[in-house]
Amino acid sequence: MDINEKILKLLERDSRLTHHEIAVLLGEDEAFISKTIKELEEKNIICGYTTLVNWEKTNSDMVSAIIELRVNPQRGQGFDRIAEKIYNFPEVKAMYLTSGGYDFLIEMQKAPIREIANFVSSRLSIIEEVQSTATHVILKKYKDHDTLFIEKEHDKREFIS
Repeated sequence: MDINEKILKLLERDSRLTHHEIAVLLGEDEAFISKTIKELEEKNIICGYTTLVNWEKTNSDMVSAIIELRVNPQRGQGFDRIAEKIYNFPEVKAMYLTSGGYDFLIEMQKAPIREIANFVSSRLSIIEEVQSTATHVILKKYKDHDTLFIEKEHDKREFIS
C-alpha cells in the first residue's frame, strides 16, 4: 500500500486527525503529509470531510430514505445524463449507479416523510427515463462509515467465582 492509500485510509476512518498525527502514525515528515493531502484535495481524490451524527439521540422527527430507481438509459448517453438530472436536486444526499434489479440507488437527506413522498411523486417519477421507484425509509441506523450507532449494553449479570 502506497503512502497516499495509507493517508486516505486514516482520514476515511477519522477525518479529524491532524497532519501532525498522521505524520507520527506513518513515520513521515509533517510537511510531506501536508503537501500530499493538499495534492489529494486538488486532484479531487479527497472530495470533502464530514461529520456522522446519530440523529436518534436528538429531538429531530425527520427521516432518511433510500430510493431505488429503474431507468431507461438513452442511446449514446448511457446513465450519466439521467444521473445528472437527479444528483443536482438538493434533496439528494448520495447517488450510486448499481447492478441488480435497479439502476440507481439514491440516499435522501433527512426530511419530513411528506417531503420525501412529494420528492418521489412530483420530481423523480416525472422524469421521462424513470421506469419505476422503490422507496425505503431508514428506521434505524446501526453502522455507517465503520462507526457503530448503537451502544453496547453492559452485562448486568452477577459474576460468580
